Amino acid sequence: MLDNLLTVIREENLSEQLYHSLVGLEIEEQRIDQHGRLSRRPHPSQLGSRTFHPYLQTDFTESQLEVITDPNPNIGGTLDQLDTLQTVAYRSLEGDDRIWPLSMPPVMDATDLQFIADHFDRPAIRPYREHLIQKYGLQHGCLTGVHVNYSLPDPVVHRLYSHYTQEFPSLIAFKNALYFRIAQNFVRYQWLLTYLFGASPLAEKGFFDPMPPELQRPVRSIRNSRFGFVNFAKEQVTYTSLKAHLSQLQQFIDDGTYFSAHEFYGPVRLKGQANAHDFQTGGIRYLELRDFDNTPFTPNGVSRHMLYFLKIFMLYLLTQPEPADLATALTEARAKNQAVALEDPLTPTAYQAEGSRIFAEMRQMAEALATHTEQWEIIDDLEEVLMHPELTPAAKLLAHVEQGSLMKFGQAVARKWYHDRISAPALLPQLAQLSDQAQRFILTALQAGVQFYQVRDENGADLLMFTFDGVTQVLEDRETHVADPNARLRQLFPDLPPLPTPLHY
Repeated sequence: MLDNLLTVIREENLSEQLYHSLVGLEIEEQRIDQHGRLSRRPHPSQLGSRTFHPYLQTDFTESQLEVITDPNPNIGGTLDQLDTLQTVAYRSLEGDDRIWPLSMPPVMDATDLQFIADHFDRPAIRPYREHLIQKYGLQHGCLTGVHVNYSLPDPVVHRLYSHYTQEFPSLIAFKNALYFRIAQNFVRYQWLLTYLFGASPLAEKGFFDPMPPELQRPVRSIRNSRFGFVNFAKEQVTYTSLKAHLSQLQQFIDDGTYFSAHEFYGPVRLKGQANAHDFQTGGIRYLELRDFDNTPFTPNGVSRHMLYFLKIFMLYLLTQPEPADLATALTEARAKNQAVALEDPLTPTAYQAEGSRIFAEMRQMAEALATHTEQWEIIDDLEEVLMHPELTPAAKLLAHVEQGSLMKFGQAVARKWYHDRISAPALLPQLAQLSDQAQRFILTALQAGVQFYQVRDENGADLLMFTFDGVTQVLEDRETHVADPNARLRQLFPDLPPLPTPLHY
């Protein structure tokens, strides 16, 4: 199945289009107070309702922000939008709230945990949350991370399908095979991403009671280990085949093992359909990659290097053939990822030789596809990290550990990030070419939950496109120069709900 895919991609000259597959981000992050504890303030009152907000949501705790970008074929575009959304989030913070920069939460005690349990303002998902608390505990839900949404360009899928019509009965079946091939290989090589980008070396006081023996010393990634944000060992969903994957996932939901599909915490989720059984007929639309820790070394919480590497790495995963004994390979892969997650961050990984083989194969693929200089450079950079463990994020974090804690470092980073955002010369730095009034209007729109896109007319002039509930309004910069942006937005979108009534805890 899918034999000679690399050759077909080369012959059809599709590598450039595949390199520009769509990427969207979901960045989870915790709000903290001036003491470095999880914030006890409600969700910022300037932000529109979480029942519909496309960009700024919360998850397990009220203090957990989730910043969501639109899919974009260019990493630069994705990061620019993320930066704008993060700035909106920072400018919406209240009181002394700041953003915690790490995946592992700050110090928690019994009063923190009780507050988390008692305060939750989304009644519709309260039963699911109560299930998670009872099953996994409160601390489990306080972990944060980065999810990457990845989708192949439909025109490329159609072109590729023309070479495989004898193997697959329909375009949907072929598309599913492409996506699931990536998912399987992502699981097989998850350990490499955990090594390269793991950034959760230790847990603060109050997270584990007692501390597991394996975590008495720093590791590469608690979050990606069996102690992190994963399902129980006996509740893992197989990736041996699409049919088996969907069948087991549905069985776990039907028998109550999982509350819903949202409880599946595997390294890759199939996305695009409401129910597991619909993927066979409706098709996979994109993949959600869930392997990545927050990084404290870039203010948006995600590594630019990681995203650029992921672009070329996904091409490698797509073109890798299925091993002879896939079931064994997947079982071994899970064990490798566990081992790497719990390795000493300052030592070479036990699988360095295999990593070198993967990089050599990536180079062969890059040469066959005549990839760009920037793609060669990212392969070079990350191969150096493979050979030098002190360059990994987990290892670099160890330099900031004081008395077995990253609290002082995390608070310092949180203060710096906040100061840099709030004191920036432009309200929205990525849109600094627009007038101050336009930036204020866009900020207000994004806070309210109106989608925003910057486009250009045929003469290259900036146009500002705002969308809510299927209605789109296009404005020029000068048309945003109004005394009350909020009132003007509600003239443009009469169905835009008012901001929620502020809560007081």
